[in-house]
Amino acid sequence: MVDLIAAIAKKGRGAVSNRTGRFEAQSRHAVDDGWNLGEPNDPVPLRTVVTTEQVRTVIAKNTSPDIPFNQSLNPYKGCEHGCVYCFARPTHAYYGFSPGLDFESQLIAKPNAAEILERELRHPHYRCQIIQLGANTDPYQPIEKTQQITRRVLHVLQRFQHPVGITTKSDLVLRDLDILAPMAAKNLASVAISITTLDRDLARRLEPRAPTPMKRLAAVKKLAEAGIPATVMIAPIIPALTDQELERIIEAAALAGATSAVYILLRLPREIAGLFEEWLETHAPLKRDHVLSLMRQSHGGKVYRSQFQTRMAGTGPYAEMINRRYRLALRKRGLDDQRAAERKLQTNLFNCPPRVGDQLSLF
Repeated sequence: MVDLIAAIAKKGRGAVSNRTGRFEAQSRHAVDDGWNLGEPNDPVPLRTVVTTEQVRTVIAKNTSPDIPFNQSLNPYKGCEHGCVYCFARPTHAYYGFSPGLDFESQLIAKPNAAEILERELRHPHYRCQIIQLGANTDPYQPIEKTQQITRRVLHVLQRFQHPVGITTKSDLVLRDLDILAPMAAKNLASVAISITTLDRDLARRLEPRAPTPMKRLAAVKKLAEAGIPATVMIAPIIPALTDQELERIIEAAALAGATSAVYILLRLPREIAGLFEEWLETHAPLKRDHVLSLMRQSHGGKVYRSQFQTRMAGTGPYAEMINRRYRLALRKRGLDDQRAAERKLQTNLFNCPPRVGDQLSLF
């Protein structure tokens, strides 16, 4: 009988393993067959690979009552930030990749996203609603520095005077102040910066390639100074690991000039449950049982339930306590709920700009 080889955490990566996606016919496991000869489990460094996809549509629709927008756009599939808890990880299984290490190293870029977006906005049946960038994967992950797909998308939205909300963990969003500030002056843009913890060491292990929490707070300050409504997302709150920081993060957000804040309780759908449990066993073994116990208390005995209205915040005494603390901290610091902030964005300024060669209207 052979023994399974335990996965080893890789520097700069969030997931510990590359467990097989749920749609694959076979699963693979490393085993010790006696021929390892003491070599490292994975001696080859894990490098990021970016492939491109020429998409036919870019605006995704949703009808979820849990979120304040019905349209979103994601310039990338997968995310190099490597946040181990990322709820988008299971989507990578649809492309034949693992939601584990593949999600943060096998990335897909959509270089024609801006072109397709313009085509969709010009469709005669299109009705303007807020488009959220980063609803699934981060539009300002490291590869955006060279790809610049998000920037091109913002150029299109600015030309059409179309409202946009942005969710990101990166201070790279400041690069696009020249677009976002004029849009925000017309109530056409807002930005949400996600901060899970203020502990730099814990952040490095949870979200290894995202900017530090202090850089993100500095980005909130600069966004506010530029007149751009800035929300801090305390996302996710991890029971027994980051929940004690709730009030401190809200205080830091207010001091940085944020206009609103929102929290999301840790979500563990599909493969994420196993990936996060591996992370706990590797990085916080003494807290593993406590974290999972509180998750089960918040989801009716399971580590996660996907029902609308409760999947983001959970139910039960622990979840109710977190919500009460959140509401009290918001009132104390004078912040709004994010959902109220995003509803303020204008949709009645939308207008299709003329294209080169278009015949001008008589009226």
